[in-house]
Formats: sequence, C-alpha cells, structure tokens
Amino acid sequence: MNNPITSQPSGNAVINLPITGMTCAACAARIEKTLNRLPGVSAAVNFATEKAHIEYPAATVATADLIAAVRKAGYDAQEPAASSDETHKAERLAAYRKDLQLFIISALLTLPFVALMFYMLGGAPQGDLFHGAHHATWFPPLAQLIVSLPVQFWIGGRFYRGAYHALRGGGANMDVLIALGTSAAWFHSAAVVLLGLNGHVYFEASVSIITLVFLGKLLESRARARASAAIEELLRLQPQTARVERDGHIVEIPVAQLRKGEVFIVRPGESVPVDGRVIEGASDIDESLLTGESLPVSKSAGSTVFAATINAQGLLRCTATGIGADTALAGIVRLVEEAQGSKAPIQRLADKISGIFVPVVLGIAAITLAGWWLYSGSFAEALVPAVAVLVIACPCALGLATPTAIMVGSGVGARAGVLIRNAEALERAGHIDTLVVDKTGTLTRGKPAVTDIMPALGADEDELMRVAAALEAGSEHPLAQAILEYARNRGITPAPVGNFAAVTGHGVRGTVDGETALLGSPRFIAESGFNFKEAAVAQLQDAGKTVVGVTRGSRLLGLIAIADPLRPSSPAAIAALQALGIEVIMLTGDNRRTAARIARETGITRFEAELLPQDKARIISGLQKEGRHTGMTGDGVNDAPALAAAGVSFAIGAGSDVAIHAADVTLMRSDLMSVVDAVRLSRATFRKIRQNLFFAFFYNVLGIPLAAAGLLNPVIAGAAMAMSSVSVVGNSLLLKRKS
Repeated sequence: MNNPITSQPSGNAVINLPITGMTCAACAARIEKTLNRLPGVSAAVNFATEKAHIEYPAATVATADLIAAVRKAGYDAQEPAASSDETHKAERLAAYRKDLQLFIISALLTLPFVALMFYMLGGAPQGDLFHGAHHATWFPPLAQLIVSLPVQFWIGGRFYRGAYHALRGGGANMDVLIALGTSAAWFHSAAVVLLGLNGHVYFEASVSIITLVFLGKLLESRARARASAAIEELLRLQPQTARVERDGHIVEIPVAQLRKGEVFIVRPGESVPVDGRVIEGASDIDESLLTGESLPVSKSAGSTVFAATINAQGLLRCTATGIGADTALAGIVRLVEEAQGSKAPIQRLADKISGIFVPVVLGIAAITLAGWWLYSGSFAEALVPAVAVLVIACPCALGLATPTAIMVGSGVGARAGVLIRNAEALERAGHIDTLVVDKTGTLTRGKPAVTDIMPALGADEDELMRVAAALEAGSEHPLAQAILEYARNRGITPAPVGNFAAVTGHGVRGTVDGETALLGSPRFIAESGFNFKEAAVAQLQDAGKTVVGVTRGSRLLGLIAIADPLRPSSPAAIAALQALGIEVIMLTGDNRRTAARIARETGITRFEAELLPQDKARIISGLQKEGRHTGMTGDGVNDAPALAAAGVSFAIGAGSDVAIHAADVTLMRSDLMSVVDAVRLSRATFRKIRQNLFFAFFYNVLGIPLAAAGLLNPVIAGAAMAMSSVSVVGNSLLLKRKS
C-alpha cells in the first residue's frame, strides 16, 4: 500500500510493520512486549494480519531499531516500502503453493500410518490406537522409522526452527508445544526400534500430528486471506490506465504516471482513474463503492469525481486533484487497514492469557507425564497423555478470535460506506444508548431549497423567479443559491441587474428592466410600502421556512419560501435507532420553531435549539456524567467539539474536513441510516468475537483436562487443534452475510 508511514501531530511516526514467523497468539504477545520495551514506543501486534502497528518517536527510534527488536524476539520484519502490495501478495501465494506441495508429500507419507491405525481399530492383535502400533507384519517398526523421518524433520522442520527462535527470544509458542510433543513420541519410538527395547512405538502419532497441524495452518491461512480480502477488493477497483490530454492529443498512460493538474478524459462506462474536478461535460456517476448509495450522482462542471467510481453515459473532462495516496479511495484503504490492525479492548484479556498460556501448558504436560509415570510405572504409558496435552493446548484459536472478526467487520463496513477508524471505535459503537444528532446536514440535507412559490395577483411564477434570480445572481448566501438553482432547473434566465446594493440584515435592491426591484424579508418588504397576506407568511414560518418577498417598481411580484428539507430517510433512521434501544437527542444552533418542526417530523422527543458549539459539547459531557454511553453525529465545523467529546463520533462524509478528522466513524453516505448500519455491524461483530472467545476458551478448558486424564489420543488432539482455528476464522467470515 502507498504511504505506509504517516506523521503524527505529536511528532511521532506510525508504521505498519509486516511480521513473519508468527505461529500463534503467544508469538504476537512476545513481539509486542519486546517492542514496547523500546523508549517511547507503543506497539500492537495483530496475529491475524501479521503486522505490527507501531507509534514511535522518530527523533530517537529508527525503523531499523524496530526491526532489530523483532528479530531479537526470534521473528523477522521488513520495511513496508521494501515491496509493493502486489509483490507481497505474490510472495504469499508462492509460499502457500510451496506449503501445499509439502503438505501433499506429508499426507502421502502419513497414509500408511493412517492405514495402520484403521488396521488396529479393526482388531489387530499387535497394538491399538491409544497405545501405538509396533509389530504389524506389513509395516514393521523399522519401516515406520524410515518413512516418518522426512515428515518429522523435513516437513516438521518449521516447528523446530520456530521453537528455536522463540526460546532464543526468551518465550514459548505453538512451535514449542508441537516440536516438544512430536519429538517426545518420535525419539521414544526410535529408541525402542534402534536399541531393541521392549515397548510401544508412536511414529503414527508424531507424523499424524505434524500433517494435521500443517493442514490446519493451510486452511487457516486460506481463511485469513479471505478475511483480509476487503483491502484487495478495494484496490482492484481503481483502473490501471488513464486517458490524458497531452500536447493536444489524448494518450493512454498508467495511472501512476498521471500528475496532479493534468486533464483526463472519462468515457461512458469507464472508471474514473483519480480524484478530480469536472471542467466540461455532464453525466451520472455510480459512487456506490465509496458511499454504499446505489443511486447515481449527477456531475457537471465544477463537480468533484472520485477514483474508481463508474461513469454512466456522458463524456467528462476533468482536472486531476488527487492522485496516488491522496485519493479518497486510498484514504479508505488506509482507514480499513488501520482498523484491521488495531485492537479492541475486549482483546486485552485474550492477549494476557495467550502471553502466559504456553508456559502454563508446558507445566501441565510435565505434571501429567510425572503423574502418569508414577501411576503406571511406564514411561511409554505416561508419554501419550503428556503429548496430547501439548498438542491440544495450542492458543491459535484464542489469538484469532478477535482480530479475524475485526478484519471482516471493518471490511464489510467499508463496502457499506461506513469507515471505522479503529477497533476500539467499532466496539464502542455497539454500546451506545444515547445518540446526539445535529440538525443541519444530518437530519436535513444541509442545502436550502425553494419549497413554495406564491406569485401575487397579476404576476406569474416565471416573472417572479426571473427578478429574484437577477437580484441574487452575485450572492454566495445559501438562500440565494437555493433561488438560483431553482431558476436554473426551470430554465429561467436571470434578468440584467444594475445599481445593486445590499441592505444589511434585510435584503437587496437593484434596477431590473429599468425599475427598482427589492428582495428581502417580509418586514423589509412591508417597510418599503408593499402589502401581502401576513397569515400566509406566518403559516410558512410556522412550518420552519424562511420567507422572502420580491417587488419590481410599484408591484409586489410574490413570496418565495425556502427551507432545508428533511432527508427522506431520517424518520426511518430515527425509528430504527430507537428500536435498537438508543435514545436520539437533537442539538442545533437553529431557532426553536424550526427545531420543533424537524423533531416532530422525525419522531425525536428531546431536543435543544439555539445552541453554540461549546453548548453541544457541554450537554454531551453532562449525559456522560449521568452514565450514558453517548454517540454524536454531525457534519460541520461547529460540530467538531461535540464530536470530540462524545464516546463515539460519527461524521457525515459530505461534511467538513474538521468534523471528519474529529470523528471515530466516517459515514461516506450522507444518510443517518449509516449510523444504524454502523451500530448493527458493531453489535454483530462483537457477537462473533464473544462466540469465538467462548469456543476458544471452552475448547482449551475442556481439551486439556481430557488429554491429561488420558482420554484423548494425540492424533485426535492434533486434528481438533487444527480445526479449532479454522472454525474460529470461518465463524468470523459469516459476518460477510451482513454486506
């Protein structure tokens, strides 16, 4: 991914460092502990994504120091910029194919041992599944030793290497458990064969465990790749080439060569190559991949277009404004990757347990070996349950329980236009019981529009709008823009205007068609000597609308009502939030009459109006003191203090950069239903996490005593351990049904 290292306001730097060599959660805990010993370093290692998210003081700690610390812990790391995402993907695919080949060889070499176990289960007199196979005539012990050698030391060599590095770094991980367990079984069996001792052999146990664990890691790797596919899916959406105007010709070039400020062409049906601004043409753009909104968005001169969105029918000429890491798509990818690499508070318990789990298991295995040896008087008898304890206790499932669900959940959110900054925000979103919402731009469209035209007697609507548009032609005021847009949509051309003047706080005046024309508040029009129906004005104002009058010469041309219309989805979103057990409170700086209308139309029962930005933050702090779990949704600069004060904050993606920067969750779709989606996604994700943790804990809590009691064969323990990790990842992948 581009721009892997980003500067922080604190003067620190942040890097997502790829880690290799991890085999379980204990590895991640070991690396994290080692990195956090460095001065000023704050690291979170994610076993599922195989990355370390590190914040460090760039002035005193270099990237090389971080990599050295990882290697000191017995693992490896490399600079993110050393290779591209495509290179990493190719390397992972090559490694997977190599592992698949090794597994096939291992499986073929294990087949005779599987046949031997079935032979024993069928009543063979020379051994049984629990006590090991030893003197089967068609597969004698010496042949078993020879066939098992490559499985134990070539195929299983990775476990020995991993164990060595872990122990050298002062820790213990899954490799230690597997290497110790299988080695105990294999070397005991080899001693029986080579020294002619009287005892059972357990070659089938060691080779079966290695093969099954290898299979489990392959399946786990494949499932984890599916879990992290969200980023790859997003990156694949951006086209690889762009049509650019150079020296009067249109040439097709790789997107990476397109420079900011260059003019590019987007033909019908093509994807937009980079972010840009339309300078010529009109079309509808499908922006669903960014916003989750299925309806196309109309674009014309001056409109903004985004990389990877799809042009429908028109030809567009655009100026490139954002390329590479500066596109909206790249920003989404960064947010998703950061969220997937972060840790939720619920994971802290699992991390603590994983960090001490392997040493505890080694102790339990030693006690099991000693206890059974004393009880049976046979080392061979004691070896089987001890090996089963070592194999069954791998904490892989525990380490995958939380991060895989976070990976899938954040990916599902990104496809729905819900960008979650980190895992902590994702967790908190599901806990909110009170949502504070701004009115303008959140419940309403945030863009005033003409709602009512009331021509006076003897005037018509076109004449009224022609004069009004003339008087507002040079204004940037939102109400003026509403009038101009209405006139433009009706095909009305503003009349020429002269002697223009603004009357502060009242309206404007100018000369139109040789006569003095006025546009302003009803009071301004009345004070200028014109009469109108006050009851009609009062009715419109009671509905929360702004009313302006328009005159020309001695005639009143009529009244225009303007309002910020409610988003069509707002009432349904409020009802959905209330159904989720969330109280919705509206805080607005608008007047009380308008606020009351919006509250009534949306079903909000509690609101406060005419507030300053600091008032909103104060009210949210008061709600938190009451023990409320608060959320805040807003879109403007004035919402930033309240967004920062809330427990979890949601910024409308079409809002200001300040609001988005202050928020935990960015809603690319300007729709309050996205908050509903975010809350539902959070609750679904953490249901999966709780299920995963329960099964992981239950698996180990149940499996270890059974193994220690001699009720679990090592081969079955190996299969169960491998499948537990796969089942946890598979359960997390069910979240994709939410997409």
